[in-house]
Amino acid sequence: MTKPKFIDLFAGCGGLSLGLLLAGWDGVFAIEKNEDAFATLKANLIGRRKLRFSWPEWLPQEPTTTSTLISDYGYYLPKLRGQIDLIAGGPPCQGYSFAGKRNAKDPRNKLKDEYIQLVDIVRPKYLLFENVRGFSSSFDDAGGDVHADKIREQLEGFEWGGYQVFSKVVNASLFGVPQPRPRFILLAARSDLKLDWDSKDPFHELEEFASAFRKNCGLNGHEITVREAISDIEVAVCGVAESQETSGFNEIRYTPPTSPTPFQKLMRRGARNGSTPNSLRLARHRPNTVIRFNDILKKCPKGSTLSKEFRDHYNMKKQCFTPLHPDQMSKTITTLPDDLLHYSEPRILTVRESARIQSFPDWFTFHGKYTTGGARRKDECPRYTQVGNAVPPLMAEALGKLVLSVLHGQESVSPT
Repeated sequence: MTKPKFIDLFAGCGGLSLGLLLAGWDGVFAIEKNEDAFATLKANLIGRRKLRFSWPEWLPQEPTTTSTLISDYGYYLPKLRGQIDLIAGGPPCQGYSFAGKRNAKDPRNKLKDEYIQLVDIVRPKYLLFENVRGFSSSFDDAGGDVHADKIREQLEGFEWGGYQVFSKVVNASLFGVPQPRPRFILLAARSDLKLDWDSKDPFHELEEFASAFRKNCGLNGHEITVREAISDIEVAVCGVAESQETSGFNEIRYTPPTSPTPFQKLMRRGARNGSTPNSLRLARHRPNTVIRFNDILKKCPKGSTLSKEFRDHYNMKKQCFTPLHPDQMSKTITTLPDDLLHYSEPRILTVRESARIQSFPDWFTFHGKYTTGGARRKDECPRYTQVGNAVPPLMAEALGKLVLSVLHGQESVSPT
């Protein structure tokens, strides 16, 4: 039986694509404009391994934008109609995020219009749209507009029939990801498909579906803790060595655990025996920073953002800084590595530890710089940012299987 096909827009380093490939979808191509993020996606999902995009000959395997896809390759796009089962992806979220300035006039917010234009051209059977929770909230400076409502109206209102649209804010932890990470998820089915979504919201039995998914992955019913996710990558367990990637830095000297937790076992899925994941470089903290971190680990509540009293005590200007609790879920992984403190060691997390908490498997390699700063942040997408921006692959895999469960046995008539 031919696998259904998808394309991924605003793909980042490939978290959503990876999950869909693991769920049994065939990837055709992915669009990502940033060179660093695309380098990671290409290294893992283009031309290597069994999990990879087929990629059309007419589209260069290089970073590009949805605008360029429409303007330079518009001849080929209508030919995809009837060939693509799913368009996945969501436009960059910074303009909607509660973690940012939530600017209704942020130019990145307009990328959703290019998304709509591509949907109108390709007309896939299904849509999987992902964004931050703030996408479903109004902008106070824009007359109370809610972008989720606008995109629903556009998807339902195409002249050729449009889509049945369903949406919900879903926590990634529901699928075994060791952080809450609430995300706005939109699922849509083309209106000509003979589905039962008219009478049954696909999110209606989501918890039962998620429970079965977790069981199939070897995860039990409780929330996965930080310790369960990364305890095998502690310096105290593995020791350190000189970094193989960056002169002057140390890295964790990883050895696969003999008694991995179920989550660690899942993250080792597909890794070669004895293989070491990349991006284990340790931050090079100043001595006084290490002293302060040690004191925080001894005196401050773990699992909670430092109070103003503690921030003032440690002369910290940063508003959001959390020492992780080993027996709780992680706080949401962001693009800023200094938001979180390791639960037992006086350091921030490595890229690999952040990737574990995002549910990237150990065989998935990250490329480019580790960090960046200043004006370069507008153009560069270092490894920490790639990880923080990604859709957790485990969540993507679950959603991909959810859509597949709806696809099974259904028939449709392609729109004209």
